[in-house]
Amino acid sequence: MKAALIVEPGRAPVYGDFADPIPAPGKSVIHVTAASISHVTRSRASGRPDSSAGTLPLIPGIDGTGVMEDGRRVYFAAPEPPYGAMAERCLVDNGHWFALPEGLDEPTAAALAIPGMSSWAALVERAKLRAGETVLINGATGTSGRLAVQIAKHLGAGKVIATGRRTRSFDALRAVGADVTVELVQDRDALEHTVRHEFEQRIDIVLDYLWGTTAETLILAAAKAGTEGAPIRYVQIGASSGPDITLPAAALRACGLQLMGSGIGGIPLARLMQAIQGVLAAAASGGFKIAIRTLPLAQVTQAWAIEDSDSRIVLLP
Repeated sequence: MKAALIVEPGRAPVYGDFADPIPAPGKSVIHVTAASISHVTRSRASGRPDSSAGTLPLIPGIDGTGVMEDGRRVYFAAPEPPYGAMAERCLVDNGHWFALPEGLDEPTAAALAIPGMSSWAALVERAKLRAGETVLINGATGTSGRLAVQIAKHLGAGKVIATGRRTRSFDALRAVGADVTVELVQDRDALEHTVRHEFEQRIDIVLDYLWGTTAETLILAAAKAGTEGAPIRYVQIGASSGPDITLPAAALRACGLQLMGSGIGGIPLARLMQAIQGVLAAAASGGFKIAIRTLPLAQVTQAWAIEDSDSRIVLLP
């Protein structure tokens, strides 16, 4: 079969031939229809010591959509190595796929699943969002952040505050549910003053896709706001602004901050699959807006080089 192949650590995949997967007890061969290039897919394929690249060559891709032998359209995750999602076929444990809802096409489902899961799982599994609460999305102008705004509103958030550097995206964020937008391009003191005002009004949950200095600023602003008796559930999801922060001990005491992480490894796969199922069901019934760009699998090397935070690249075998 044809597949994307990682043949050297740290290098983009190439298009080539790979042995067909063989059916096994408890596992199914799925004919892949779409697979998205997500951040976690890139990381898993990188060959770094902390990744799960494994023995080379291998096929990248942690999830996708496909068709079963009996014609059922499905979403699948965690295919059996070395058979990743970016191939004509892959081998998947029978507990790692479910039927796609009617009315949702395969490329859209493949694009939505991982970025949508990041906020759905954070809000439902970790922060335990309650109807009417206020949610701040730190880093909302990327694909995952824009979906997080929509998902927070869908799950019952009363108010959503969206932060971001790309202010040209703010109109689009407001159109999908953001009640307040905050520019991250202002200097640190001005940013702290702005978000401190929001914390004084009350923020219940922060979903942080950035970490780094912006996280430090948010935490200090929360501490200075001093909203007594109002815990803030701060969920760390991504770290595009930096892997580390400086955290003053006083900040933890001053604002009832509850720090937690959310992602693959921190939440059992079965619960993440439930989160993805929730995202796709909601997308089919109500519709979440996501920009996608489809390319043939044969162009995987060129697609891998595209860095576009405004849309999700989806490969079609």
